[in-house]
Amino acid sequence: MMKLIRVDDKRMDQIVSAHVKRDYDPYEDIDLAVQKIINDVRQNGDQALFNYTKQFDGVTLSSIKVSESEIEEALRQVSEQEKAVLQKAADNIRRFHEKQLEKTWLDDGTQGMILGQLIRPIERAGLYIPGGKAVYPSSVLMNAIPAKVAGVKYVVMVTPPDQSGSVSPYTLAAAQIAGVDEILKAGGAQAIGALAFGTETINAVDKIVGPGNIFVARAKRMVFGHVDIDMVAGPSEICIIAESGANAKYIAADLLSQAEHDEEASAILITDSLPLAEEVQQEVIHQLDQLERKEIAAASMQNHGKIFIVDHLESAFQIANQIAPEHLELMISEPTLHLAKVRHAGAVFLGEYSPEPLGDYFAGPNHTLPTSGTARFSSPLGVYDFLKKTSVIHYSREQLYQAKGEITALARMEGLTAHENAIHIRFDD
Repeated sequence: MMKLIRVDDKRMDQIVSAHVKRDYDPYEDIDLAVQKIINDVRQNGDQALFNYTKQFDGVTLSSIKVSESEIEEALRQVSEQEKAVLQKAADNIRRFHEKQLEKTWLDDGTQGMILGQLIRPIERAGLYIPGGKAVYPSSVLMNAIPAKVAGVKYVVMVTPPDQSGSVSPYTLAAAQIAGVDEILKAGGAQAIGALAFGTETINAVDKIVGPGNIFVARAKRMVFGHVDIDMVAGPSEICIIAESGANAKYIAADLLSQAEHDEEASAILITDSLPLAEEVQQEVIHQLDQLERKEIAAASMQNHGKIFIVDHLESAFQIANQIAPEHLELMISEPTLHLAKVRHAGAVFLGEYSPEPLGDYFAGPNHTLPTSGTARFSSPLGVYDFLKKTSVIHYSREQLYQAKGEITALARMEGLTAHENAIHIRFDD
């Protein structure tokens, strides 16, 4: 099931690269279909959304908007205990993200000169939340709360309806708790096009965030530049570093927690213990039989499940940094002492009682994380994704006079005489 691979330190990079393959397909056929859908939405607005909802979701809608009465009815279907769970998770998420807020600053460094930075939230954010058969209230909380903490005035959520034309009560309850301003029944590439360019019902937004299938991901890539996006997410990933004595049952369970997402999900264990590796192998097979999504998890493990055997933990961290996983668990003694060795990871989970689902649902840090090795250069979704910065510059006449020689010299280096003139003209007298 999971392939065991011995890693020679001298050939570490080559071995890991050969076994951790991330395909970057051109997706030409998908892109052609997505571009056609987006163009249709731009030209035909709501009618295109109605048509695609009927075609792809099998539902004929009378309205795209989720009404207040629908929300009230949905909330009656969610128990008080379930609402309390959603509220507690929301409180944790909000508390964490409030620490990410940045402040405007102005620096009056010397007389007559002010430099600074204005911090302002974007005006309108669009959240894409998968729907239909799927139910992801946690994604609603993780995407909407940072936007609201940042101060975004208008947060609109799009999600495809189920076969009855409804949205999951849990999704709607989470949206109410998170402070979503408007909820619309639209999914797929057509929803992304609507958020980016607007329709009669949907006002265009400034940024689109949230997970989705390959059509949603490609659509987000296409509209980037007209609007901002959070990221183009790939399949889920988990990497666990474990030493001898770690609990094989916990490791297997955590690996499978990601494998059940998608046949293309990646589950990797790195250990310095062959007996532990073999025990995890067997435990994965045993636990698979108990899963509702057994076939998906089994395919993921067969295609992308790997166990790297190393001689020492230093090599394990080198491999993990090379992989730059979405989720990294440290199943080792005193994991905080090794945290400095982690250079590239979306989120790090320390110790055997910090499993990946803790981060997915409840702890507070965002579960929208960089995948496919992009943790080398990108970060989890956060409040900062909904803030923009504006530079502030003020020089007095005296300060500009003192700097004019350097400024005009730089302008001459670049051959931009109008730049040079804009300085000289202020001192012609």
